[in-house]
Amino acid sequence: MGQSGLINFNRKEHIMQLTHFQKFTLGIGGITAVAIGACITLAPHTFYGSYGITLGQDPNLLSELRAPGAGLAVLGAIMLAGMIRANIRPVALAVALTVYLAFPAGRIVGIVVDGMPSGGIIGALAVEIIIAGLLLVAFKPRRVMSSDSGRFVDLPG
Repeated sequence: MGQSGLINFNRKEHIMQLTHFQKFTLGIGGITAVAIGACITLAPHTFYGSYGITLGQDPNLLSELRAPGAGLAVLGAIMLAGMIRANIRPVALAVALTVYLAFPAGRIVGIVVDGMPSGGIIGALAVEIIIAGLLLVAFKPRRVMSSDSGRFVDLPG
């Protein structure tokens, strides 16, 4: 691992280059997060209603739902930006892994503590686990010999 604690970059390039598969996985994660975050922020009754959850008109509850929804949308936008902007790719990767590992972890805690949720929630858990798995496979570091230093460095998948 490099000084950033995440990935060593090729010293010649100083840029995290992405494969098509890596861009695809960041894109899927980003689009999913933006879409879900935007729906929660802009139409929480509709979004949660699709899971069989009825929300009232309590402004406190709606605010507590809209705020993390907006946060999720912004995190998704960071993932999408990482596909294009090389300087934020390490941040985009960290954001993507954080989102798609934390959501399933939270849902699993909920299953253990609260019991089995609806099929829609289990479906969301499955999608989150699939995206997390794709990200972990796509960005698994690989060890290569650096041509300029003769030492091994870790590069993204």
